[in-house]
Amino acid sequence: QVQLVESGGGLVQAGGSLRLSCAASGSGSRINTMSWYRHTPGKQRELVASISSGGTTNYADPVKGRFTISRDNAKNTVYLQMSSLEPEDTGVYYCRSENPYSGRGYWGQGTQVTVSL
Repeated sequence: QVQLVESGGGLVQAGGSLRLSCAASGSGSRINTMSWYRHTPGKQRELVASISSGGTTNYADPVKGRFTISRDNAKNTVYLQMSSLEPEDTGVYYCRSENPYSGRGYWGQGTQVTVSL
């Protein structure tokens, strides 16, 4: 099993920056693809960014050029560096770990990000 704990959320003004962290533990965490999703009430949960065990990244169009996903495999931790934040970035951000071979996945509990004008 994989356990995920997110941290780093908070309140920030538009144009500011925030870094989210997701600490993973359990068997298989080093090989899993790690992703960040976000959810705002009234909107569908969306994929924000993902990174494979080999470092290949993928970003949703609204965050390209502003967010950076990275991982430290030695620490079993994935990060989401968010810059030039906009009110539209507000939401609960969830970390996901997924085995790329079996498809088995796990969710973190989420961390709130609020961007004010």
